[in-house]
Amino acid sequence: MKTLLTTFTVLVILPMVLQGQNIIELDTSLWDISADAYILESYEGYDAIYLKSGTITPRNVSFTNGTIEYDIFLKNEQSFPGVYFRQVDTGDAEHFYIRPHLPGKPDANQVIPLTKGIAAWQFYFGPKYSFPYDYAYDRWTHVKIKVLDGRAQVFLDYSEKPHISWEPFHKQRAGSVIFSGGNRSGMHLANIQIDLNDPVIEDFEPLTRAPIDDIVDTWSVSQKFDESRLEDLAGLEDMISEMQWLGEVRVEEGVAANISRLVGLRDDTPGNTVFAKVVIDSKRDQTKLFRFGYSDRVVAILNGEPIYSGNNGYRSRDYRYLGTIGLFDAVYLNLKKGVNTLVFAVSESFGGWLITGKFEDQSGVEVKYP
Repeated sequence: MKTLLTTFTVLVILPMVLQGQNIIELDTSLWDISADAYILESYEGYDAIYLKSGTITPRNVSFTNGTIEYDIFLKNEQSFPGVYFRQVDTGDAEHFYIRPHLPGKPDANQVIPLTKGIAAWQFYFGPKYSFPYDYAYDRWTHVKIKVLDGRAQVFLDYSEKPHISWEPFHKQRAGSVIFSGGNRSGMHLANIQIDLNDPVIEDFEPLTRAPIDDIVDTWSVSQKFDESRLEDLAGLEDMISEMQWLGEVRVEEGVAANISRLVGLRDDTPGNTVFAKVVIDSKRDQTKLFRFGYSDRVVAILNGEPIYSGNNGYRSRDYRYLGTIGLFDAVYLNLKKGVNTLVFAVSESFGGWLITGKFEDQSGVEVKYP
């Protein structure tokens, strides 16, 4: 149940000079606030809003390009405060967030897309999408995000050079800006500013990610269904043949296919599982090693017969296990001469709805796309 600890019916918009910048506070009557609890109060020298497991969204702000700035008072505990921008009704957005419990670690923060409401952090990881940073817990941390067309940058604590530059993940379009606070213990935000003028982008040097050689680059994807249907595999071949196939999903960055690009997990249609399919033309009867990765769970099916089941979800293998995508599993495929159909039933909970794979040795086989 949401609790309003304090309400202010009227706030005066006050300019505040902060390290040479003109910060204009937002009137809370223009905000949509969704939180377990929130309070407006003076905190560590600033007029601030405390958010407990919640978000704050400026009303009537349509953001495509510009500069987003705010201050956050971090706590050294597990939480994921950040900001979404260019968020649209389909659930697509760009997202930067901080992991204050991981100071100095390579994944102390992350830039990722929100795709149909799914944040695929298990896919978009590594130095292209995050940077180490030693956070302070006794003062405010300043966050600045510059966005211009297909370029975006993050600056922390008034750095003159960006800490990370990246190319936004979605087609450029106007959308909302949403700020998120801490988890159950909450965090304070202050000095929120959204400048809709085109920023100057300098030192734009996004990193690249090495693609996987010989990756299967396209997967046919079915309609959604409930994972519980896989408990009885007796009619599996008929189930696959009766599925409606929605289209194809190409791998991104030469690494994996993001199923959320095509299928919404949390929409009005029930289900958390799809079939992802490729057709293999084998020149002879042979056994071939196929390496693959997935998130979160799979059943692998060759020519209608189940041959593998696995769980790669967050903390599925130990309490530190992240479930990030990679070619960490493999199966020997007993291929018949001619056409073979390889299908993965891929089930998702959170963190990324993903599939990828490749043949260790491609001689004598050809992957085709129905």
